[in-house]
Amino acid sequence: MDKQITSHILKGAILAGISILFSIIIYVFNLYTTSWLSWLNYAIFIGGIIYGNVLFANQNNNNVTFGNIFAHGFKTTAVTIVITVLYTVLALYVLFPDMVDKIIEMSRVEMAKNPKLTDEMIEQGIAMTKKLFLPFAVAGAIFGTGFMGAFGSLIGAAVAKKNPVDPFSAVQSKVEDNQAIDQSL
Repeated sequence: MDKQITSHILKGAILAGISILFSIIIYVFNLYTTSWLSWLNYAIFIGGIIYGNVLFANQNNNNVTFGNIFAHGFKTTAVTIVITVLYTVLALYVLFPDMVDKIIEMSRVEMAKNPKLTDEMIEQGIAMTKKLFLPFAVAGAIFGTGFMGAFGSLIGAAVAKKNPVDPFSAVQSKVEDNQAIDQSL
């Protein structure tokens, strides 16, 4: 019986679900300024990619190459990116429309702490932030998750046990088997 290989789609959906759960917890408990939570989210994501890569190698009896494992990890990352971007847009416009205002207000408070910024400069910065918030949020989700996923895929591909089968030796043994059969006939 063949081993069942866990799909990169399932792994990506699970990792995206964990990331979304973190985002909801941060929103509900108003933990925007707690930066270690976002680092914890990235650590869990990288750990999930590494674990998924090792699992992929093990499910293939370690008959994989570095490239096979890295590709699987990055496909998992791509699924996570798609789900995370969809959630980001949905969260900003449907689920938590006041999230943008809360983040903008926190930015205003941080800008006001800088004595070099005038009120006019702060207002210009806030206006620009409001206008470009969604593109920056989506770009941040794409590039942040993509970078961390590539990093996790590299580590996962490096630590997973590999015992690749040489495809040319398999072809050569088939040719030899066929020649033996022909000679016996």
